[in-house]
Amino acid sequence: MTKSLAVLEGMTYPGRVILIGLDRAAEHVIAGYAITGRSPSSQARRLKLEAGSIWTEPSEEEAIRKSQAKLLIYRAMAIGRGIAVSNGRQTEEIIRAFGKRKNPEDVLRQALRNWTYEPDAPHFTPRISGCALPNGRACMNIIKRAGNDTSEKLFFAYDLEPGKGRIITTYSGKEATPLPSFSGDPLAVEIKAKDATTMAEAIYSSLKPKDPEKDYRVAVACVYASSRDFLKFDAHIINKSER
Repeated sequence: MTKSLAVLEGMTYPGRVILIGLDRAAEHVIAGYAITGRSPSSQARRLKLEAGSIWTEPSEEEAIRKSQAKLLIYRAMAIGRGIAVSNGRQTEEIIRAFGKRKNPEDVLRQALRNWTYEPDAPHFTPRISGCALPNGRACMNIIKRAGNDTSEKLFFAYDLEPGKGRIITTYSGKEATPLPSFSGDPLAVEIKAKDATTMAEAIYSSLKPKDPEKDYRVAVACVYASSRDFLKFDAHIINKSER
């Protein structure tokens, strides 16, 4: 069932969020990335656009230095021959895997073959990734901890449809220790926004908690790339630290 972005409202703490879809006019492939964080180091970040990429960067250097910086600072999104988005440094592998591949699932399987979940006990945060190609296809992946410390890798390939998208998050949205990983298929959502600014605001608003004490929002980035040429794109970023 396709739902609105309100599906995010029921998640107290989703962690990181990836959205990939198509606008109603089928003119733009949409990629969104959102960061929510509970720890001071996770909150001490912002997103920035540099050339054809969106990066995480420190908003408070000292907080980042006291943490596992390699899990916090990375290229979250890259726009080129394809669109790559992830919650970690595996984005670099996805970019390298594009090559001449025409199947986004093949891209992710190649890129993520040597990756596992994050080593941040006790949560062991899943790695989530996604990619889209100009042929109207997309794929999402989650790598999460399974029994005996093994990795479970799940791939979800789909055709991009006008006015529809898919969302995957690192966590289920429930607060517990350890945090429960996202499970099931990516969430099918309806896309109404006509541009990157409106879409980014919609995602940011959907992540607003009912309890102001649990406003874990950090940043949201959204890209609207021409379905005919991904290099022609508009992007909008919202950083909580700048509001």
